[in-house]
Amino acid sequence: MAPQSAHSESAELGRFLRARRTRTSPQHVGLTVGAGIRRTPGLRREELATLAGISIDYYVRLERGKETRPSPAVLDSLARALLMDDQEHQHLRELAARAARYAPEPPPAPSRTVRPHLKLLLESLRPNPAYVISRSMDLLAWNPGGLALYPGLEDWPATQRNIARYLFLHPAARDLFPHWERQITGCVARLRAIAGTAPDAPDLTTLVGELLLKSPDFAGLWERYEVTGRKPAHKTFRHPRVGTLTLTSQSLHVEGTPGQRIGVYTAEPGTPEHDALLLLDMSAPPSAQGRSTAPEATGRQP
Repeated sequence: MAPQSAHSESAELGRFLRARRTRTSPQHVGLTVGAGIRRTPGLRREELATLAGISIDYYVRLERGKETRPSPAVLDSLARALLMDDQEHQHLRELAARAARYAPEPPPAPSRTVRPHLKLLLESLRPNPAYVISRSMDLLAWNPGGLALYPGLEDWPATQRNIARYLFLHPAARDLFPHWERQITGCVARLRAIAGTAPDAPDLTTLVGELLLKSPDFAGLWERYEVTGRKPAHKTFRHPRVGTLTLTSQSLHVEGTPGQRIGVYTAEPGTPEHDALLLLDMSAPPSAQGRSTAPEATGRQP
């Protein structure tokens, strides 16, 4: 691993610790706050070091990226002190492993090629909206409902169709999701988790750089450094063509193609939601009915 990359890995570990520290209040960890104004949001460095049972100097070196080999015991102590959940704790371990160069060289960016049998699978799922998505949330393939579910997305060039980009930059997104804030929070947390362990990956840095520049909402959430996984859930859409509908969301990893997932939205047959999906599938715009695979990215803006 090149020296610059190693520094990037250790800096990422420090950024994660700092973000979690500043968002952990003294009261939540049982500390008594004295009178007067605290200039530091969340915990002070010395408070966290004391709670974790490590020296202040050692913790400062960790946060500044100067210390790259914390022991598993130190990581566990920091996770307990910061009240991390299991997923945040695992993310901390992964960041530390890369900072210490325990992890192998990062693999190349995942392939954007969608295998033919996956395209057949998308067709067989109709009228349920479905698509194949990359780790950076690019739409790689879709059936008619999978594209039509996001109104206005079909107007963008195929290489620019990305769920994160849509959520933050398309004017229709705020109207489509009644819980838009929840959607964008989960979206950024997922990108943060992936970028934390692959900070120099071009497919992620290009997207993140664009959104940091164009969306203050994204920039604010990115700074918070929340890390969560995507869980199956019910999601409500206020669709301009078929009305309001609540669908069950499911995400499946594609075997043999790292980074690709299949996203599917379903509704029980005989329900108004299923009728709406039938209508959405039949009334999908021509661009959704035609080629159902995005071309390979060229790295150029359209």
